[in-house]
Amino acid sequence: MTQSSFEFDAPAPPEPPRATPAPAASPLSLEAMAQRLEQDADFRVLRRLVPVTDFGPPPTASPALRVLVLDTETTGLSHQTDKIIELAMLLVQVDPATGLPLGPVEVFEGFEDPGMPIPPVAQAVTGIRDEMVAGQRLDDAQVQAMVDRADLIVAHNAGFDRPFVEARFPGFAAKAWACSFADIDWKAAGAGSAKLSSLAQDQGWFYDAHRARVDCHALLQVLARPVGGGDTTGLAQLITAASRPSYKLRATGSPFESKDPLKARGYRWDADAKVWFCTVADTDRLEAELDWLKTEVYGRRSARVDIEALDSRVRYSARPGGVSQRAL
Repeated sequence: MTQSSFEFDAPAPPEPPRATPAPAASPLSLEAMAQRLEQDADFRVLRRLVPVTDFGPPPTASPALRVLVLDTETTGLSHQTDKIIELAMLLVQVDPATGLPLGPVEVFEGFEDPGMPIPPVAQAVTGIRDEMVAGQRLDDAQVQAMVDRADLIVAHNAGFDRPFVEARFPGFAAKAWACSFADIDWKAAGAGSAKLSSLAQDQGWFYDAHRARVDCHALLQVLARPVGGGDTTGLAQLITAASRPSYKLRATGSPFESKDPLKARGYRWDADAKVWFCTVADTDRLEAELDWLKTEVYGRRSARVDIEALDSRVRYSARPGGVSQRAL
């Protein structure tokens, strides 16, 4: 067929209508992504810990206890030769009926020049450098005012913090203390570690550790939660622990061959006094421990052991409690 025959090629079929592109899905927020991950058993989400500065209205039915949460950063480990370089404190009311913090949180934080260069190892741990503390001094009056209003002082490893603050501020010696590291059985509660950063991770938080103020906020929020699977908060457990005496038991004159059983049972060696010792939480456990010593260590031979009675006003300090001897 030719063009002169007036016949042309058949027209092309019409193009199908183009689909309107779907609008781009709006990106998920970080929190939405975190919530979606939490729904999958193969993922675990940690959120940065946000300090709580007000826990809500104070209790009305019963008077609240005032708990002071404390942490120090120091130049080293010896309260006799090293110095505080940072002190942080949180003063909060706690409902004794529930163990929950309530009301606003009063905050103190300050640096102090130790009068010596901060050792490199302390700088590495704390991040505090000489220029940060140069010429600084903790406010004695403000510290004492907070201590005066506290009914109980709490630290995570009070055996470290208490001797340091008592050496610097004598007013701490008159107060009841509790240790959130030693006075709570974290292992029985299912925690893999009693380190504060690990306890916070168990609650879904992370934070920049080894600075006094954030450590205090992390500790307060951990203690405001129930411990283990029960309803009792960490704060409630510490209030109870502070109300009870404990006993430091020294296995004086124990035979050399008993060192392995003593160590396996949790006794520790005091190199200065050259004696194995342990601490028990109440009189029932003290009597059970004395029976064990008589049978397993002294072989039912006559022996005398030292018992140091400790209450919350001397426990974890460098000051001794009342010491007596007990015949087995």
